[in-house]
Amino acid sequence: MSKRRKRSTPDSPPRAQIEDRHRLYEMAVQCAEAEVDFVEATFKRLRRRRARVMREDFCGTANVCCEWVRRSPKNRAIGVGLEEEVLACAQANNFAALKPSARSRLALVRQDVLKVRTEPVDIVSAMNFSYWLLKDRKTLLTYFKRVRKSLNDDGIFFLDAYGGYDSHREIEESREIDDGGEGFEYVWNQEAFDPVTHTMHCSISFRFPDGSELPDAYRYSWRFWSLPEIRDLLDEAGFTRVTVYWQGWDEDGEPDGDFKPVTEGTADAGWIAYLTAEK
Repeated sequence: MSKRRKRSTPDSPPRAQIEDRHRLYEMAVQCAEAEVDFVEATFKRLRRRRARVMREDFCGTANVCCEWVRRSPKNRAIGVGLEEEVLACAQANNFAALKPSARSRLALVRQDVLKVRTEPVDIVSAMNFSYWLLKDRKTLLTYFKRVRKSLNDDGIFFLDAYGGYDSHREIEESREIDDGGEGFEYVWNQEAFDPVTHTMHCSISFRFPDGSELPDAYRYSWRFWSLPEIRDLLDEAGFTRVTVYWQGWDEDGEPDGDFKPVTEGTADAGWIAYLTAEK
């Protein structure tokens, strides 16, 4: 982002006062299209049929649910979240932007993922490390068992994880986001990490060219779960096969967005992986 910052005019309030933090998050962090591409293609490859019913746990603004029902008139989705304000945003924006026929195939449920009961589904998705909010082994195992129970007989659980030797450091990273206008800066801050408990405190802030800022737009306190821990818990929960999908790198050394199944990874500074757990 340019070092030159534009001042707000008297008739123009600072962007930080008018921007929606959820919209900024979707642009900076979440790519629903790519996520659904992976889930859709992987399920079809593993099960030789198309998934039709998806549940998005910790759904936030239900961006992924909305993308799912847009894909096909045969697709249905259930979004499960607990924060009333975030679900209200989902209802007013992403849900409202759907065609009526698509809205009829999407249900938003305000309930704890540890207690929710839904119809059997083909896919449960828990992305953006959302399940890391469950900090102890017993609770996470309970959640994984409940997910398995909620799946159809050939259902698949999709989740993600991140790591690398930078992931345990207390650091701040930023990158520019193109929003079709002046853009903004996304700031990820790993504020604290406890090596004994693997508790992490992180935050997301947004900075704008006019000099205004949304500090701590999102704050997280979660447990950093390693891939071996996650895989062991999924096995213990009764899933028959757990697969890790590793992201490659392009010629410029940037993540290429192509996730392939692996049995070994590389000791990168930072990595993101998908996992599938088959019932």
